[in-house]
Amino acid sequence: MRRQTWRWCIGLLLAAACLAQTANPTRVLTWQETEDIFRANNPTLLAGKETIDESRADEITAFLRPNPDLTLGLDQLTLFHANPYRPLWQSYAYASLSYLHERQHKRELRLASARQGTEIAVSAQSDLERTLLFNLRDAFNRVLLAKAVVTVAKENLAYFDKELSINGERFKAGTIAKVDFQRLGLQRVQYESDLVTAEVDLRTAKIDLQALIRDRTPVEDFDIKEEFEYNEPTTNLADLEKIALSARPDLKEAQQSLEKARTDHQLAIANGSSDPTFGVDISWQPPPYNVYTGFSVTFPLRIFDRNQGDKQHTLIDVDRNRKLRDQAEISVLHDVDSAYATLESTMELLRPYKEQYLKQAEEVRDTISFSYAHGAASLIDYLDAQKEYRDTRLNYLNLVGAYFSAANQVNLSVGREVIR
Repeated sequence: MRRQTWRWCIGLLLAAACLAQTANPTRVLTWQETEDIFRANNPTLLAGKETIDESRADEITAFLRPNPDLTLGLDQLTLFHANPYRPLWQSYAYASLSYLHERQHKRELRLASARQGTEIAVSAQSDLERTLLFNLRDAFNRVLLAKAVVTVAKENLAYFDKELSINGERFKAGTIAKVDFQRLGLQRVQYESDLVTAEVDLRTAKIDLQALIRDRTPVEDFDIKEEFEYNEPTTNLADLEKIALSARPDLKEAQQSLEKARTDHQLAIANGSSDPTFGVDISWQPPPYNVYTGFSVTFPLRIFDRNQGDKQHTLIDVDRNRKLRDQAEISVLHDVDSAYATLESTMELLRPYKEQYLKQAEEVRDTISFSYAHGAASLIDYLDAQKEYRDTRLNYLNLVGAYFSAANQVNLSVGREVIR
């Protein structure tokens, strides 16, 4: 029996060791690691990069030269003359080569327009990245908030269990009534509900974050780490507006669209000019003429200007893009002002919580708990103090989450991360 028992124990120990070795370690990501994975895996962001490559391919097409034209011919065939069996005896062969010469820098203007189109595509990709990173940061912050709420819910439940244990001893000693002890036990349900709700919110937030970075790790083995606390930003509104005017990719895209419209107008004017076609030909004829060569230049006669519509269209497009650029600048400044106002209002609410309300709520809870334990406070006062402390902690965490969201909105409006 002893041998069999020892064998069972050794087998269980080996099985436990194997399970410990094969268990998947928890994957913990920082914000920088999350951002790097997102840039490498997000399909929307990767698809946007293909647009830039397509635009660069258009640059090759825009700078191509016209191909020359080659003509080969055989003329003066004598099929119906005196000697039908010699149809080629008086015929002559000829060849001509012609090439269209583009004037007024048409190729260069087409290339400049295509390159400006690539610059617009790059700015559009940066703007897409700005929006997607805002969504990623928002999902990351929601996981941080949910983790903090879970931690506070566990702390509150552990503290209340400790208080419940103390009051259980008091009930056994007969210092409190049975109904009061039962009411304390019923109050525990609220703390359990807070913890369950917080854990569900945390799981949902993790799933949303994993979907953005295409992470297949089980939710139980996925986690993030980052400080969940607010710090007073060092930038002011004037600095943020200045950064936004130089960093916002959508504003840059509007300016580049204006420059491209001007280039397209120059190209439309150049396309209205006539392009000569230079040709050279050579022919072989029967004696006594033998071989001759020739040279020609062909000019289109611009009796009617068939490019007036394009010139007018591109000129109007210049004015339209100028107005769109002005509107983009107004929108950028409006976004910065609105986001900064939200950030300021959130910090106004946060400061008294961090400096005063949290400490006061803890002091009131401890004081009322001590007084209730010594019979100097009622059960209602005790329960109210517990509830006020719990609500104050949760309100503070929600305000920190609102601060993170407002800071993220400021970064979105500015065009880069200026507040962490």
